[in-house]
Amino acid sequence: QMKKQCDRKLLIRMKTECVPCSLNLDTQCPAGYIKITNGTGIPDCRYYLELKTHTLSFPGCRHHCVKEFEQPECCQGHWGPDCMGK
Repeated sequence: QMKKQCDRKLLIRMKTECVPCSLNLDTQCPAGYIKITNGTGIPDCRYYLELKTHTLSFPGCRHHCVKEFEQPECCQGHWGPDCMGK
C-alpha cells in the first residue's frame, strides 16, 4: 500500500509587538505559537510614543515565535482532494 498523502511541515514565524525591553520579559506569543527567544527578547526594533506635538521613537525589544503547521499534500504523482487520482 503506497502512501498517497505526503503532508508538508510548515514553520510559521512571527514577532511580537515592539515594547520597552524591561517590559518584554512577560510578553507571551499568541496561542499555538512557541517562543524561541528568551529573557527580554531581541532588541531589534523601535517603539513610538505619541505626544501632542510630535512622536518620539525608542529602541525596544520583541520576541520571535514559531508555530508548526501540517499542510496536507498529495505525494508526487497523485492528485485530487483524496489523493486518489494518478
